[in-house]
Amino acid sequence: MQRFSGGHAPSTRTYLVHDRIFGIGDDYWIDDEHGHHAFLVDGKALRLRETFELKDTDGRALITLRKKMLSLRDAMTIERDDRPLATIRRKRLSLLRNHYRVELVDGTELDVSGKILDREFAVEYEGELLAEISRRWLTLRDSYGLKVVREDADPTLLIGVAVCVIRMAERERDDD
Repeated sequence: MQRFSGGHAPSTRTYLVHDRIFGIGDDYWIDDEHGHHAFLVDGKALRLRETFELKDTDGRALITLRKKMLSLRDAMTIERDDRPLATIRRKRLSLLRNHYRVELVDGTELDVSGKILDREFAVEYEGELLAEISRRWLTLRDSYGLKVVREDADPTLLIGVAVCVIRMAERERDDD
């Protein structure tokens, strides 16, 4: 099994995302469990395709999230250091509308399922929980938590996956 560590992770394993409706040019902070800024989601305005960067507190881009331009199905990609890391698509033959597949470039596949628009879903590898996304733990309105369960999981990748699937589910809802 692939190790999911990426080397960029702060020591905390639970993150607070101040939820908002996504739009081009939107920026927002993701805080650690102590309330300190951990990552900035930087929405890139004036781009041909929808693009977000997940940055550290010093402004360095850790990963880039992009909507795929030429794809039969809605898809987003995650890149690290200008190289592809993963592609995310809604599962074709899923009875659950909110079920996504993450294909990493090394062939590893992650499953994302649950109530994406309600911010109640999980990211799994071969049936094993990697991360849980939930509003249940919080009293703050318009926020959700992302809890990284596995010690060797890369928080930047899992946050990127969560941002992508939420954006894809919102686009799908808006298209309906």
